[in-house]
Amino acid sequence: MKAALAEIAAAGEKKYTCADYCKLPEGAPYQLIGGELVVTPAPGTYHQTVLFNLGLEMGNFVRQGNLGRLLFAPVDVYLGETETYQPDIIFIARERMNIIEPQRINGAPDLVVEILSPVTAYYDLRKKFKVYERCGVKEYWIVDPEEKSVQVFLLKEGRFVPDQEAEQTGEISSRVLSGFTVRLESIFESWPG
Repeated sequence: MKAALAEIAAAGEKKYTCADYCKLPEGAPYQLIGGELVVTPAPGTYHQTVLFNLGLEMGNFVRQGNLGRLLFAPVDVYLGETETYQPDIIFIARERMNIIEPQRINGAPDLVVEILSPVTAYYDLRKKFKVYERCGVKEYWIVDPEEKSVQVFLLKEGRFVPDQEAEQTGEISSRVLSGFTVRLESIFESWPG
């Protein structure tokens, strides 16, 4: 991996591109955000528990309805020459599954879930938020394990608008996955520590 990064740095480019990103070895802990190679270390165990809990509920709903494909990080989502992300959860509707390629998702998923962590929160809340909006993600969930909260944004007239928010208790529903509702208590189970 160091050789790949050295080769990229030697090129003297100010911004990294998808071509640079593709030179990294499989599994390298990076995302390409705004032309920067951003290190995204493995998430902690509580993050993964929250991912599992929400992913299981969403996955069962998607599978039962044969609605499309639900995928989990790490999977590359290509959104432009300087933007390749690995969202925690993505959903692609059945009629749009042509954007799924063997090595990446080529275009905006219908729904994206990002679970905040101290390392990635800034990007999830700012830079990636704007790119998801610009590229046409229809629904964006921001899940905060520390606050035990979920915010849902919907794309309306090219802009994300707040749709729902809940903290600690209550339910959140999806508009893209019509009929899907999840209780916060089932996402944020009590955690030792």
